[in-house]
Amino acid sequence: MLKFTNLALLVLFPIAWFAPLMRAGLGLPLFGLSEISVISGLQSLWDSDVFLALLVTFFALFAPYLKTTGLALIHFRLMRRKVLPVLHILGKLAMADVFLIALYITLSKGIGIGTIETAWGLYLFTACILASIVIGFLTEKQNQIDRRQSSSG
Repeated sequence: MLKFTNLALLVLFPIAWFAPLMRAGLGLPLFGLSEISVISGLQSLWDSDVFLALLVTFFALFAPYLKTTGLALIHFRLMRRKVLPVLHILGKLAMADVFLIALYITLSKGIGIGTIETAWGLYLFTACILASIVIGFLTEKQNQIDRRQSSSG
């Protein structure tokens, strides 16, 4: 079950990246609200701060996806469990909060005064990150159990 939940993340992460995280605007009915996704936030960041955009792209996109892919390879026994500590470090680097802080910086530069409403993508993205953390934790626990059983038997 764990490995199939992890495989689902390989599909859900890209959906979450393009899903609207929030709607932001001046809050006046005439102007409407713009939808902001992980990808559109990154695009804005690339226009304003390339170095920060590079870091955030790695932390928000590549690190969690590489960790999820690595865990999938371990679950299907295509990679050794000795790689788990590296994936654990990669998981720590996959800091969604770094992306969100950078997104808020971009918003504050571009909007200043306005309205921000959360959208369904924020919940999906948050669920993906939390599921990835839980899957990594459970995989490490299973690895510890397997090592104890192999050393005692």
